[in-house]
Amino acid sequence: MLRLALAAAAALSPLPALAQEITPDEAQRIDAAVQKALASTGTPSASVAIVRGGRIVLAKAYDKASESIPQSRPDLPYQIASVSKQFTAAAMLLLQRDGKLSLDDTVAKYVPGITGGDTITLRQLLSHTSGLQDYWPQDYSFAAMEKPTTPQGIVDRWAKKPLDFAPGTQWQYSNTGYVVAGLVIEKVAGEPLLSFLQRRVFKPLQITAMDQDLAVGQRYPQGYHRYALGPVRVEKPAARGWLFAAGELAMSPSDLARWDIARMNRQLLTPAEWQAQETAVKLSNGKDTGYGLGVQVGTENGRAQVEHSGEAVGFLSENVVYPDDKAAVVVLTNSDFGNAFTTIAEDITKIVLPAKADTTSADEVAKTVQARRLFDQLRTGTLDPRLLTDDARYYFTKEAQSDYKASLSALGEPAKFEAGRGPRLRGGFVNRNYKVTYGDRTLNVITYAEPGDNGRYEQFLVQPAL
Repeated sequence: MLRLALAAAAALSPLPALAQEITPDEAQRIDAAVQKALASTGTPSASVAIVRGGRIVLAKAYDKASESIPQSRPDLPYQIASVSKQFTAAAMLLLQRDGKLSLDDTVAKYVPGITGGDTITLRQLLSHTSGLQDYWPQDYSFAAMEKPTTPQGIVDRWAKKPLDFAPGTQWQYSNTGYVVAGLVIEKVAGEPLLSFLQRRVFKPLQITAMDQDLAVGQRYPQGYHRYALGPVRVEKPAARGWLFAAGELAMSPSDLARWDIARMNRQLLTPAEWQAQETAVKLSNGKDTGYGLGVQVGTENGRAQVEHSGEAVGFLSENVVYPDDKAAVVVLTNSDFGNAFTTIAEDITKIVLPAKADTTSADEVAKTVQARRLFDQLRTGTLDPRLLTDDARYYFTKEAQSDYKASLSALGEPAKFEAGRGPRLRGGFVNRNYKVTYGDRTLNVITYAEPGDNGRYEQFLVQPAL
């Protein structure tokens, strides 16, 4: 099986660059890391691709892709969600090269009716510094997503609200900004965004990509969800139209790896355009955001990296490129719970790249007492709905509360409840994460709450961790 996977990976690579093949020992360790992550979190499947020395050296899929595909395959297209943002940004860079727009143009020049559109620049849309409120900060499918929408529908509901801050003064992740960017691209290009990407990006790089709304049914991977540590359940897809330029793509890990190789070798885009995408945008006060145009940029464990993750309904993905090492790791999973996707990527990186010093900063501690209070209510079945927003009350159905209570109460009293990442602003809420420890078992808690001392929770998700 390994020889077949390596042969397939070699055939997929468009580059003759020399690369160190995956050794039998590395392959065994990779398999063990993936299987451990899947088993520990309950994630049904993972599909991975590894680039080393500038070419794909491994493409392999693990376990159940769907109820109709008991064994996943490396060629199956998983929904990559927000990893798509770098393609939207690339489309705008290509249109700038064509002389059809400038990233310093204001939004109002192309799309009317956007709040602050006469001061928000296209660059600010792509760098999440526009001030437009995010329409999907939650890590679950909220009530409105049961009905189809359009880019204009999203704009009308969210991009005409008051700005969360003056453009350029703060960084806040905003899917709304990318929907507006997609509308700009379509108006300037005179064709649908996906059509433009197929013509100018995917076909030249021999990438097979499709609209994730169409990647559903018996031929495709199926998304899964889990309430706390309850049963892993098939997740109902969102209605069509909810991601668009913010995350509309589905592709295989090898196809995404082709794009990573183009990045390493400065293909398709010019070196200056790649550099523009990978340069962190600064705020008006000079602060570095750590985010370029559709990608996170910085240093992790002593290595320069270009990274982005993605979340669709039932899917999580991680794409990280180490340009100085000519390496990349792509991990696509069909669950929207747990940290298997990032843990697998981290473990593979440790296996295939030489170790460097860990420069991770200390965790920020905030509002732990409030979060622990709600956690205890969920595990004891005493949830107080007054602590939740309307969307959170919609999420915590009787079934959800039953799964939370049954699975968490069985673990008993936690040994530790600690703050992790946070706080950061998104969609008008404050995101904070926590880690819950039971002896040798760990859970992650991902929260969004209204600002202020007594802000209600928009999201409080408990997920398995490694």
